Amino acid sequence: MTLFVLLALVTAVVTFAGSLVVWKLSLKYRLYPKIRERDVHTRPTPRLGGIAMFLGILVGFAAAAWISSLGIARFANLQIVFQDPFQVLAILLAAGLIVAIGVADDIWDLDWLTKLAGQFIAAGVIAWQGVSIVSLPIGGPDGGITVGSSWMSATVTVFTIVLVMNAINFIDGLDGLVAGVALISSGVFFLYSYLLVQQTSPTNYFNLASLLAVVVVGACAGFLPLNWHRAKLFMGDAGALLVGLLMATSAIAVTGQVDPSQLGTDELFPAFIPIIIPFAVLLIPLLDFGLAVVRRLRAGKSPFAADRKHLHHRLLDMGHSHLHAVLIFYGWTAVASFGCLLAFVLPVYFGIDSGWAFLFIGIGFVVLAALTLAPLGRRKRQTVAAEADAAGAPSAPGLDELAAPMSETDPNPDPVPDRPTSGEHPTGAR
Repeated sequence: MTLFVLLALVTAVVTFAGSLVVWKLSLKYRLYPKIRERDVHTRPTPRLGGIAMFLGILVGFAAAAWISSLGIARFANLQIVFQDPFQVLAILLAAGLIVAIGVADDIWDLDWLTKLAGQFIAAGVIAWQGVSIVSLPIGGPDGGITVGSSWMSATVTVFTIVLVMNAINFIDGLDGLVAGVALISSGVFFLYSYLLVQQTSPTNYFNLASLLAVVVVGACAGFLPLNWHRAKLFMGDAGALLVGLLMATSAIAVTGQVDPSQLGTDELFPAFIPIIIPFAVLLIPLLDFGLAVVRRLRAGKSPFAADRKHLHHRLLDMGHSHLHAVLIFYGWTAVASFGCLLAFVLPVYFGIDSGWAFLFIGIGFVVLAALTLAPLGRRKRQTVAAEADAAGAPSAPGLDELAAPMSETDPNPDPVPDRPTSGEHPTGAR
């Protein structure tokens, strides 16, 4: 665990330093796009934070490789991660490709077909080098289900990676939203993969999934200070797609190759945990992605046509502030992620029924639902009060104008929260 914490810190420090450099260079050379009609932010803001995140991740992997080469007995098992160097190189190559495509889109606004093709190529590189879904752990405690031929395995893997990349990209619409959600999700998934490997291989605490998760945590933690509201720097498509790519690869590296019968429990639910947790940590992005696709198809539009109806937009329209909307997303992600992690930890490590985890999830969801809908209650009370005032004595001349909310044409309106909306399309067609 100490080594993983160290790698996360190294990645975070490099990402933070890189973000400062990218921010200053972007301002100096005006490397930022114009504000679009659907954007939430009000001033041009650089969107090349993905470059700094990629740099931090590269250094994190390099540090891990260097430590594994030192021959330190305590970290000897880290060499297992680098036994197949082509697998690691394929992941980094795919990450570099997706960052290059994202940067090009953030600067020149590429067409959606080019970006989608690049995503499939990047995902194909990863599947080609063996990071693929070999089996789906949905066969209950007696074992998983093998995924047919190698071609079928590669196909399922590629589509899974592309789906997650776009799901993450779709929610990139508020300051700190993707970075925070990914930090929570990857943090929980790191704990899960770290604990899972102890069940399947008690003498080995290192695996590729844990390393991927911990560098994503480090990159998001290092980037978040400049991305917090009001953001100085956005991660752009480069950062959102990079985070999605690595999160998907991390999940596939452990979920697609684990046998549920090795979890050491007779309860049925924990046997499904390897496939449930990846969906739990990605609950909000996948939900937003699914709703967006259905909404656009029903309207006769392309599923990747940009709009202003994502979940974070709806929270703002309900009356939540920028910060409150982001914190609500964090809350939903944390409850779903930690709840499913508890469903694995309680029966396996403490012999406690996993029903307590469901109780935690249920209570958390009720509380979050109340917080999410709270502005509607306030708005209704304000409407009732306004109607009651209108039914009473008329206001004195001129007071209506003074009490009226500031119009859109007011010469000094309050600034709108900074942050561009999601990068929609599979490509981030914004």
